[in-house]
Amino acid sequence: MLVWLKTCRRCFLRSPVLQRGFQSVPVVGHRRAEPQVNSAAVYRWCSTVQGEVRVRFAPSPTGFLHLGGLRTALYNYIFAKKYGGQFILRLEDTDQSRLVPGAAESIEDMLEWAGIPPDESPRRGGPHGPYLQSQRLHLYDQTARKLVESGHGYYCFCSHQRLELLKKEALRAGQTPRYDNRCRHLRADQVQEKLAQGAPHVVRFRLEAGVEPFQDLIFGWNRHEVAQVEGDPVVIKADGFPTYHLANIVDDHYMKISHVLRGSEWLISTSKHLLMYRALGWTPPTFGHLPLLMNSDGSKLSKRQGDIFIENFCRQGVLPEALLDITTNCGSGFASNRMGRRLEELISEFNPSKITTHSALLDLEKLPEFNRIHLQQRIEDEQKCCVLIKDLQQQIQQIYAAEIQDKEVLEGDYIRRVLHLRKVISATFALFLLSGTHSLGHITSLKELVSPTYSYLWVRPSLSIQQVAALTKEASHIASLVLRLIEGQGEELSVDQLAKDLKSLPKQTKATKYREVMKLLRLVLSGLQQGPSVAEMMVSLGPAEIRHRFQKLLLPPDSC
Repeated sequence: MLVWLKTCRRCFLRSPVLQRGFQSVPVVGHRRAEPQVNSAAVYRWCSTVQGEVRVRFAPSPTGFLHLGGLRTALYNYIFAKKYGGQFILRLEDTDQSRLVPGAAESIEDMLEWAGIPPDESPRRGGPHGPYLQSQRLHLYDQTARKLVESGHGYYCFCSHQRLELLKKEALRAGQTPRYDNRCRHLRADQVQEKLAQGAPHVVRFRLEAGVEPFQDLIFGWNRHEVAQVEGDPVVIKADGFPTYHLANIVDDHYMKISHVLRGSEWLISTSKHLLMYRALGWTPPTFGHLPLLMNSDGSKLSKRQGDIFIENFCRQGVLPEALLDITTNCGSGFASNRMGRRLEELISEFNPSKITTHSALLDLEKLPEFNRIHLQQRIEDEQKCCVLIKDLQQQIQQIYAAEIQDKEVLEGDYIRRVLHLRKVISATFALFLLSGTHSLGHITSLKELVSPTYSYLWVRPSLSIQQVAALTKEASHIASLVLRLIEGQGEELSVDQLAKDLKSLPKQTKATKYREVMKLLRLVLSGLQQGPSVAEMMVSLGPAEIRHRFQKLLLPPDSC
């Protein structure tokens, strides 16, 4: 359980989070409001953290999962696993007009792909389902009726035209549009008459003054006198579906949610939600509002940026561990911000008291480096490396099936050697970055190994006499030198040793300089003019394949 959450009032008042909270009270009327703490409020806040921790991620399937949503889900998942609780996925699909086909299934698919699967969800089920809001309409209707019967809610018959007129008049006067609470004052007989006539209506919640301050886990003490600045909000729409304000508290109550960790854009609505909890006589969960995830320049992440959707990263070969790492690395709440943290390390290092209130700036230009580190970790793990091998085998067959001359390139041992060499080269690349130099030998994702740059690993290049002749007239002699060099190396080739030995080749030719020798070797090995170093390519291919490719140069010219 959370180390700073105490059941006694004295311990609560001395807790680090509360001390920080006193500094976080919003400014009201140009002065900082002093929080008024009463025993009942303290007890209520403390009582919500006793027993099982249950958190939820509740996206709307009006779109696909993006980085901001993944980050919210991740913090909820980590919080649940840190304190031995449950992570619930609930889909808020009450806005039926904006639902995107396939989005609901994709959201859960992406959570599973990311390695943070829910314990309860539409797909998995659970003891507090259903987990689709559209299948829980009876609960919202029942709760709305309870609010109306207790006087905390009322039927509103205002037309869309009247509401639009109110909005235009407010904007013309330079005011924030708000409902004028007209139907709140209808007599009971007037309401019954309109209902009997079948008049279209919504249900509104009656906002009252006197909002109690609440202790947010991240932003500290907060209070927003909603009745002073807002009209009474709609809780049941004319189509019978609930709005977010009602549905989320009903679901959180019946799903026994203990902590609500959501984006800071909902912070201002929390006082409104607490009024509803009080009206219904329910104990609210503990709230924590996460600072927003922003672009590195401070601008807001937009769904119009096609590259922020998780499915895109998945298709591009980005590893889920890299996404989880970078989204937490740019934020807060952890003992360290080092690169390369695995999920189990994120869980063990998580400390909610370290979450700051400022926005998290995401620099996606660093994602390739995060991916390189996590790819290297996968290669080092035997079990995960086997999965990488199978994945790469499938990609090779899909792209190069018709061009492969030797099926040995699909064998596990060959692919494992390629992966481990790339791992070593990638580690060296990190050092090169620090020194300001670059290497073409590194990879940051598995997909790069099936790109044209690395096609030589799977497909033997075809050479023309003209290409060889344009470089040197000593091609056969150089090929003999390479074959002799390989015989002296044995079956275990070394990049460093090969690099040294290759430098001696031009000394054994008559007229071909080092530059042309390297161009010839690169051409024979890969058919490319640039790419990884010649020594790296030779180690990847292995002695047998090197011999096969250079023996071509010993054949008569018309055989090449």
